[in-house]
Amino acid sequence: MATLTVWKFDTSDGARTALDLLRKLQEQQLITIRDTAYVYWEEGAKRPKTKELGKLTGAGTLGGAFWGLLFGLIFFIPVLGAAIGAGVGALAGSLSRAGIDDEFVQDVRESVTPGTSALFVMSEHAVIDKVAHEFKKTGAQLITTNLSVEEEKLLKETFTA
Repeated sequence: MATLTVWKFDTSDGARTALDLLRKLQEQQLITIRDTAYVYWEEGAKRPKTKELGKLTGAGTLGGAFWGLLFGLIFFIPVLGAAIGAGVGALAGSLSRAGIDDEFVQDVRESVTPGTSALFVMSEHAVIDKVAHEFKKTGAQLITTNLSVEEEKLLKETFTA
């Protein structure tokens, strides 16, 4: 079972600097990274900037289409409103069926604001207590959702085709 974890930081560079910690935890085999990306929102900017990182050692499982849609739903679509077509709505429905529901999107939307950042990690086989302990030392706030094997399969089918 995969987990989509979002670590929110109180600075716009917190997520970027936490990448070293994530790499260290992966090297220690405390977590297996399937895909990762981060968002940073500089103070005074109208919207956040995003960066897809893959699995930190190469291409990620889901790729840019997944991260683009997820970040669009969280940060950009509320601004665009009704201008979004039915195609995006269908993809958003795929996310919901795959365990990334409106509550998760709303939690992230409300948490990541100007002057903050967030690290998004699709992972599995995490030694949760050790990973959480290391990230909590950074002052990060955890927002997470677990994905069943079927939900992860649906995401892969939807975004890697």
